[in-house]
Order: sequence, then structure tokens, then C-alpha cells
Amino acid sequence: MQSTIIIGFALLACAFAFPRDITWDTKAGDGKVFGTLGNKDDGSLFGKAGYKQDIFNDDRGKLTGEAYGTRVLGPTGDASLLGGKLNWNNAAKDAAANFELTKQIHGRTGAQADLSKVWNLDKNTRISAGGHVSQADLGRGKPDYGVGAKFEHFFGGF
Repeated sequence: MQSTIIIGFALLACAFAFPRDITWDTKAGDGKVFGTLGNKDDGSLFGKAGYKQDIFNDDRGKLTGEAYGTRVLGPTGDASLLGGKLNWNNAAKDAAANFELTKQIHGRTGAQADLSKVWNLDKNTRISAGGHVSQADLGRGKPDYGVGAKFEHFFGGF
């Protein structure tokens, strides 16, 4: 009996001495269920779980959807968050678009979207452009947004 208690305390001490996240995923239907349990440097504990699925993956490109939930227990308070996102890449992998919507329980609803595209003009020249828009609290204040572009010419190819 004493050895069982001592071994139990030793395992508990090892778990606290070497904190690490526990991550898992498993196939479910056409997608996968995933999760992570862990702790942060500030002493808070967190868990995240969700479901991810390819909606299509063909000549239109690849569209992936994900729904998730997160719970954080910390010394300064607790928080729960629900979210969902869509990620798309075209078949040539030179264009991408993403959209994410989050809702903190008893808190804000946020949204974020971004897109990008690359045009290869020849073997040494390409133009890339993209933009994003996000708002941490939908319906309040102005969104953050940005656009960018880059022209690249290489001597000798990419």
C-alpha cells in the first residue's frame, strides 16, 4: 500500500516537473477529431478540441472547414471560446483565402479574413499581392485592414 502511494506521488511529481502538452487526433467520418490538453508558463491550464474536414479537394482547389472550442483555467480567471474557420487554396497552390469567426462565451465575437495570390510572369519574375481584414469585437469600432504587393525579379531563376 505504501509503495503504491509513493509511486503515485512520484508520477505526479514527474508530471509537474516536466510539463508537456498532450495532443491527439483520430479519424471520424470524413474528417478528424482533434484535441490538446496542456499548461502555460503562467500556471494556467487549457484544453482545445474540435473537428476538421476537407469539404472538397479537386480541380477547384482544396477547401477545409474546422470547428473548435477552447477552455482556459488560469490564476487570473477562466475563459471559453468557440470558433470556426474555412481555408481555401487553389489547385495550382498560388492563391489562398481564409475566414475565421470566434465567439468568447459572455464576451466578444471576432472575425478575420485574408487572401493572397502569386502571379509568375516568367521564370525569373513574379508579382504577389494580398490583403486582410479583422475585427476583434464585431459591431464595435472600426476593423483593422491591410493590403500589400511585391514585385520580384531574380537573375538566375527562383
